[in-house]
Amino acid sequence: MAVQRMDNVLIVVDDLDAALAFFVELGLEVEGKTVVEGPSVDRLLALEGVRADIAVLRTPDDHGRVELTKFHTPAVTGTEPKALNSLGIGRIMFAVDDIEDVLARLRAHGAELVGELVRYGDSYRLCYVRGPEGVILGLAEKLR
Repeated sequence: MAVQRMDNVLIVVDDLDAALAFFVELGLEVEGKTVVEGPSVDRLLALEGVRADIAVLRTPDDHGRVELTKFHTPAVTGTEPKALNSLGIGRIMFAVDDIEDVLARLRAHGAELVGELVRYGDSYRLCYVRGPEGVILGLAEKLR
């Protein structure tokens, strides 16, 4: 059996409300929010005493999801922002209609350009922004 789909990407955050506002501004829609805790969650995560708030957002086409998790217990570890050439997940890329509009709206929520907004040949306008908790998002506007 093959993989059916990629279900979601998890981002651990400290300020869930700010992260939610950021991703809603990007254009994602809140699918649901809940609290997770208990023995099965502890076993699943190989942690003890887990209590976390979770919010799931979906893309407008309903094909992608981002899960934001705020751990209350145990305490989170590792807060240094990553560089794009760091090992592990480097960024999440979103296709957008108007990159300058999206960039301006995200800047109002604290996003900062990592490099520059560039034109990639005749195909795309691209940029990377650092958002909540240092997560790097890619924005891609297809040139018509």
